[in-house]
Amino acid sequence: MTGVRSRQEKVFEAMAHAVLILLTVLAVAPFLLMLSGSLTDNATLTRYGYQFWPKVFSMEAYEYIIREWAQIGNAYFITIAVTAAGTVLSLFLVSTASFALSQKEVPGLNVVFVLILITLLFNGGAVSSYIIYTNLFHIKNTIWALLIPNLMLNGFNLILVRNYMMHSIPEELQSAAEIDGAGVFKIYLKIILPLSKPIMATVGLLTALGYWNDWTNGLYFITDSNLYSVQLLLNKMNENIQYLASHSELGAVQQSLPGTSIRMAIAVVGILPVLIIYPFFQKYFAQGITMGAVKG
Repeated sequence: MTGVRSRQEKVFEAMAHAVLILLTVLAVAPFLLMLSGSLTDNATLTRYGYQFWPKVFSMEAYEYIIREWAQIGNAYFITIAVTAAGTVLSLFLVSTASFALSQKEVPGLNVVFVLILITLLFNGGAVSSYIIYTNLFHIKNTIWALLIPNLMLNGFNLILVRNYMMHSIPEELQSAAEIDGAGVFKIYLKIILPLSKPIMATVGLLTALGYWNDWTNGLYFITDSNLYSVQLLLNKMNENIQYLASHSELGAVQQSLPGTSIRMAIAVVGILPVLIIYPFFQKYFAQGITMGAVKG
Protein backbone atom coordinates (compact mmCIF):
# COMPACT_ATOMS: atom_id res chain seq x y z
CA MET A 1 0.00 0.00 0.00
CA THR A 2 1.10 3.51 -0.78
CA GLY A 3 2.33 5.39 2.25
CA VAL A 4 3.14 2.29 4.29
CA ARG A 5 6.83 2.12 5.14
CA SER A 6 8.71 -1.14 4.94
CA ARG A 7 10.63 -2.64 7.86
CA GLN A 8 13.93 -1.70 6.21
CA GLU A 9 12.82 1.93 5.93
CA LYS A 10 11.85 2.03 9.61
CA VAL A 11 15.19 0.52 10.64
CA PHE A 12 17.08 2.98 8.46
CA GLU A 13 15.11 5.92 9.92
CA ALA A 14 15.80 4.72 13.46
CA MET A 15 19.52 4.37 12.74
CA ALA A 16 19.61 7.79 11.09
CA HIS A 17 17.96 9.37 14.14
CA ALA A 18 20.39 7.59 16.45
CA VAL A 19 23.40 8.84 14.47
CA LEU A 20 22.04 12.40 14.39
CA ILE A 21 21.35 12.32 18.14
CA LEU A 22 24.90 11.08 18.78
CA LEU A 23 26.40 13.80 16.57
CA THR A 24 24.26 16.42 18.32
CA VAL A 25 25.46 15.27 21.73
CA LEU A 26 29.09 15.33 20.54
CA ALA A 27 28.60 18.86 19.19
CA VAL A 28 26.82 20.24 22.27
CA ALA A 29 28.94 18.54 24.96
CA PRO A 30 32.03 20.80 24.52
CA PHE A 31 29.87 23.93 24.89
CA LEU A 32 28.28 22.57 28.07
CA LEU A 33 31.72 21.72 29.49
CA MET A 34 32.96 25.21 28.59
CA LEU A 35 29.96 26.85 30.28
CA SER A 36 30.30 24.62 33.35
CA GLY A 37 34.04 25.37 33.52
CA SER A 38 33.36 29.12 33.47
CA LEU A 39 31.00 28.72 36.45
CA THR A 40 33.36 26.51 38.49
CA ASP A 41 35.85 27.63 41.11
CA ASN A 42 39.27 27.71 39.43
CA ALA A 43 41.02 25.65 42.14
CA THR A 44 38.31 22.99 41.92
CA LEU A 45 38.49 22.99 38.14
CA THR A 46 42.27 22.56 38.24
CA ARG A 47 42.04 19.69 40.75
CA TYR A 48 39.05 17.71 39.41
CA GLY A 49 38.96 18.75 35.75
CA TYR A 50 35.91 19.52 33.62
CA GLN A 51 32.47 18.31 34.65
CA PHE A 52 29.03 18.87 33.16
CA TRP A 53 27.83 20.40 36.42
CA PRO A 54 29.98 22.76 38.54
CA LYS A 55 31.36 20.91 41.58
CA VAL A 56 31.93 24.25 43.36
CA PHE A 57 29.86 27.04 41.82
CA SER A 58 31.67 30.37 41.40
CA MET A 59 31.09 33.60 39.46
CA GLU A 60 34.71 34.67 39.97
CA ALA A 61 35.55 34.29 36.29
CA TYR A 62 32.80 36.69 35.19
CA GLU A 63 33.71 39.09 37.98
CA TYR A 64 37.24 39.09 36.55
CA ILE A 65 35.85 39.95 33.11
CA ILE A 66 33.97 42.90 34.61
CA ARG A 67 37.10 44.11 36.43
CA GLU A 68 39.28 43.75 33.34
CA TRP A 69 36.66 44.98 30.89
CA ALA A 70 38.97 47.75 29.64
CA GLN A 71 41.14 45.18 27.86
CA ILE A 72 38.59 42.44 27.27
CA GLY A 73 35.91 44.91 26.17
CA ASN A 74 38.33 46.53 23.75
CA ALA A 75 39.12 43.09 22.25
CA TYR A 76 35.41 42.39 22.05
CA PHE A 77 34.79 45.71 20.26
CA ILE A 78 37.65 45.04 17.82
CA THR A 79 36.20 41.61 17.02
CA ILE A 80 32.67 42.96 16.46
CA ALA A 81 33.89 45.86 14.30
CA VAL A 82 36.15 43.67 12.14
CA THR A 83 33.46 41.00 11.76
CA ALA A 84 30.78 43.52 10.75
CA ALA A 85 32.99 45.48 8.34
CA GLY A 86 34.61 42.37 6.87
CA THR A 87 31.28 40.63 6.30
CA VAL A 88 29.71 43.65 4.59
CA LEU A 89 32.74 44.28 2.36
CA SER A 90 33.08 40.60 1.54
CA LEU A 91 29.41 40.28 0.57
CA PHE A 92 29.70 43.34 -1.66
CA LEU A 93 32.81 42.03 -3.44
CA VAL A 94 31.50 38.47 -3.75
CA SER A 95 28.05 39.48 -4.99
CA THR A 96 29.33 41.95 -7.60
CA ALA A 97 32.04 39.59 -8.85
CA SER A 98 29.58 36.67 -8.95
CA PHE A 99 27.06 38.75 -10.88
CA ALA A 100 29.73 39.63 -13.45
CA LEU A 101 30.92 36.02 -13.75
CA SER A 102 27.35 34.75 -14.16
CA GLN A 103 26.88 36.71 -17.40
CA LYS A 104 27.28 34.02 -20.07
CA GLU A 105 27.50 36.37 -23.03
CA VAL A 106 30.58 38.25 -21.78
CA PRO A 107 33.76 36.80 -23.39
CA GLY A 108 36.75 35.84 -21.28
CA LEU A 109 34.90 35.27 -18.01
CA ASN A 110 35.56 31.54 -18.10
CA VAL A 111 39.29 32.26 -18.05
CA VAL A 112 38.84 34.52 -15.03
CA PHE A 113 36.78 31.83 -13.31
CA VAL A 114 39.51 29.22 -13.90
CA LEU A 115 42.10 31.58 -12.43
CA ILE A 116 39.92 31.94 -9.33
CA LEU A 117 39.70 28.15 -9.05
CA ILE A 118 43.49 27.91 -9.22
CA THR A 119 43.80 30.23 -6.21
CA LEU A 120 41.70 27.73 -4.21
CA LEU A 121 44.13 24.92 -5.02
CA PHE A 122 47.44 26.78 -4.70
CA ASN A 123 48.70 29.74 -2.67
CA GLY A 124 51.94 31.57 -2.19
CA GLY A 125 52.54 30.26 1.32
CA ALA A 126 52.75 32.00 4.69
CA VAL A 127 56.20 33.57 4.17
CA SER A 128 55.46 35.24 0.84
CA SER A 129 52.03 36.35 2.04
CA TYR A 130 53.58 37.89 5.16
CA ILE A 131 56.17 39.78 3.09
CA ILE A 132 53.53 41.11 0.70
CA TYR A 133 51.15 42.24 3.43
CA THR A 134 53.85 43.86 5.58
CA ASN A 135 56.25 45.31 2.98
CA LEU A 136 53.82 46.11 0.18
CA PHE A 137 50.51 46.82 1.92
CA HIS A 138 52.04 47.90 5.27
CA ILE A 139 49.16 46.48 7.31
CA LYS A 140 51.21 45.31 10.31
CA ASN A 141 49.82 46.64 13.62
CA THR A 142 46.83 48.22 11.90
CA ILE A 143 43.16 47.23 11.91
CA TRP A 144 43.58 46.29 8.22
CA ALA A 145 45.68 43.29 9.29
CA LEU A 146 42.53 41.72 10.75
CA LEU A 147 40.40 42.70 7.76
CA ILE A 148 42.23 42.46 4.43
CA PRO A 149 43.75 38.92 4.43
CA ASN A 150 40.37 37.22 4.91
CA LEU A 151 38.80 39.64 2.45
CA MET A 152 41.10 38.32 -0.26
CA LEU A 153 40.24 34.64 0.30
CA ASN A 154 36.62 34.29 -0.84
CA GLY A 155 36.97 32.07 -3.90
CA PHE A 156 34.77 29.33 -2.45
CA ASN A 157 32.03 31.81 -1.54
CA LEU A 158 32.28 33.35 -4.98
CA ILE A 159 31.69 29.95 -6.61
CA LEU A 160 28.62 29.33 -4.43
CA VAL A 161 27.06 32.70 -5.24
CA ARG A 162 27.91 32.51 -8.95
CA ASN A 163 26.32 29.07 -9.32
CA TYR A 164 23.24 30.26 -7.44
CA MET A 165 22.84 33.28 -9.74
CA MET A 166 23.35 31.18 -12.87
CA HIS A 167 21.03 28.28 -11.98
CA SER A 168 18.44 29.68 -9.55
CA ILE A 169 17.62 33.08 -11.07
CA PRO A 170 15.87 32.88 -14.47
CA GLU A 171 17.70 34.64 -17.29
CA GLU A 172 14.34 35.87 -18.56
CA LEU A 173 14.09 38.26 -15.61
CA GLN A 174 17.28 40.04 -16.64
CA SER A 175 16.23 40.06 -20.31
CA ALA A 176 12.86 41.57 -19.42
CA ALA A 177 14.53 44.22 -17.26
CA GLU A 178 16.91 45.10 -20.10
CA ILE A 179 13.97 45.47 -22.50
CA ASP A 180 12.35 47.84 -20.01
CA GLY A 181 15.50 49.95 -20.07
CA ALA A 182 17.13 48.85 -16.80
CA GLY A 183 20.91 49.17 -16.66
CA VAL A 184 23.40 46.74 -15.18
CA PHE A 185 23.46 48.35 -11.74
CA LYS A 186 19.67 48.53 -11.53
CA ILE A 187 19.37 44.85 -12.48
CA TYR A 188 21.94 43.99 -9.83
CA LEU A 189 20.23 46.03 -7.11
CA LYS A 190 16.57 45.43 -7.93
CA ILE A 191 16.56 41.86 -9.22
CA ILE A 192 19.73 39.91 -8.46
CA LEU A 193 20.30 40.91 -4.82
CA PRO A 194 16.68 40.44 -3.62
CA LEU A 195 16.47 37.02 -5.27
CA SER A 196 19.87 36.01 -3.88
CA LYS A 197 18.87 36.45 -0.23
CA PRO A 198 19.25 32.74 0.74
CA ILE A 199 22.77 32.34 -0.65
CA MET A 200 23.84 35.78 0.56
CA ALA A 201 22.66 34.93 4.08
CA THR A 202 24.54 31.63 3.93
CA VAL A 203 27.76 33.18 2.65
CA GLY A 204 27.40 36.05 5.10
CA LEU A 205 27.15 33.62 8.01
CA LEU A 206 30.20 31.65 6.84
CA THR A 207 32.18 34.86 6.37
CA ALA A 208 31.15 36.28 9.75
CA LEU A 209 32.15 33.04 11.50
CA GLY A 210 35.49 33.15 9.71
CA TYR A 211 36.19 36.69 10.91
CA TRP A 212 34.89 36.04 14.42
CA ASN A 213 37.02 32.95 14.98
CA ASP A 214 40.14 34.24 13.24
CA TRP A 215 43.28 34.56 15.35
CA THR A 216 46.03 33.63 12.88
CA ASN A 217 46.11 37.04 11.18
CA GLY A 218 46.48 38.70 14.55
CA LEU A 219 49.25 36.25 15.42
CA TYR A 220 51.12 37.12 12.21
CA PHE A 221 50.57 40.85 11.99
CA ILE A 222 49.54 42.24 15.41
CA THR A 223 51.85 42.96 18.35
CA ASP A 224 49.93 46.00 19.68
CA SER A 225 47.68 44.78 22.51
CA ASN A 226 45.18 47.56 21.73
CA LEU A 227 44.37 45.74 18.48
CA TYR A 228 43.89 42.27 20.00
CA SER A 229 40.70 40.47 19.06
CA VAL A 230 38.92 38.16 21.50
CA GLN A 231 40.38 35.04 19.89
CA LEU A 232 43.89 36.50 19.83
CA LEU A 233 43.57 37.56 23.47
CA LEU A 234 42.62 34.01 24.44
CA ASN A 235 45.53 32.64 22.45
CA LYS A 236 47.95 35.02 24.18
CA MET A 237 46.61 33.96 27.58
CA ASN A 238 47.19 30.31 26.73
CA GLU A 239 50.70 31.03 25.48
CA ASN A 240 51.66 32.92 28.64
CA ILE A 241 50.31 30.25 30.98
CA GLN A 242 51.94 27.42 29.02
CA TYR A 243 55.25 29.28 29.09
CA LEU A 244 55.13 29.83 32.84
CA ALA A 245 54.01 26.25 33.45
CA SER A 246 57.15 25.03 31.68
CA HIS A 247 59.41 27.18 33.91
CA SER A 248 58.97 26.14 37.53
CA GLU A 249 60.97 29.11 38.80
CA LEU A 250 58.20 31.38 37.51
CA GLY A 251 55.41 29.48 39.22
CA ALA A 252 54.65 32.32 41.63
CA VAL A 253 54.06 34.69 38.73
CA GLN A 254 51.60 32.22 37.26
CA GLN A 255 49.18 32.89 40.09
CA SER A 256 48.59 36.42 38.80
CA LEU A 257 47.56 35.22 35.35
CA PRO A 258 43.98 34.34 34.36
CA GLY A 259 43.03 30.82 35.34
CA THR A 260 41.28 28.14 33.32
CA SER A 261 37.79 29.19 34.45
CA ILE A 262 38.46 32.77 33.35
CA ARG A 263 39.56 31.63 29.91
CA MET A 264 36.38 29.54 29.66
CA ALA A 265 34.29 32.57 30.68
CA ILE A 266 35.92 34.75 28.02
CA ALA A 267 35.25 32.02 25.45
CA VAL A 268 31.58 31.89 26.55
CA VAL A 269 31.24 35.66 26.24
CA GLY A 270 32.98 35.51 22.87
CA ILE A 271 30.67 32.89 21.42
CA LEU A 272 27.38 34.37 22.66
CA PRO A 273 26.79 36.65 19.62
CA VAL A 274 27.21 33.67 17.28
CA LEU A 275 24.69 31.59 19.26
CA ILE A 276 22.22 34.48 19.25
CA ILE A 277 22.51 35.32 15.55
CA TYR A 278 22.74 31.82 14.06
CA PRO A 279 19.06 30.79 14.57
CA PHE A 280 17.91 33.75 12.45
CA PHE A 281 20.06 32.57 9.51
CA GLN A 282 19.53 28.84 9.94
CA LYS A 283 16.51 28.71 7.60
CA TYR A 284 18.61 30.16 4.78
CA PHE A 285 21.68 28.03 5.41
CA ALA A 286 20.64 24.64 3.97
CA GLN A 287 18.73 26.28 1.13
CA GLY A 288 21.64 28.50 0.17
CA ILE A 289 24.22 25.69 0.29
CA THR A 290 22.00 23.37 -1.80
CA MET A 291 21.11 25.95 -4.44
CA GLY A 292 24.65 27.29 -4.59
CA ALA A 293 26.27 23.90 -5.04
CA VAL A 294 28.00 23.00 -8.31
CA LYS A 295 25.46 21.57 -10.72
CA GLY A 296 26.46 19.27 -13.54
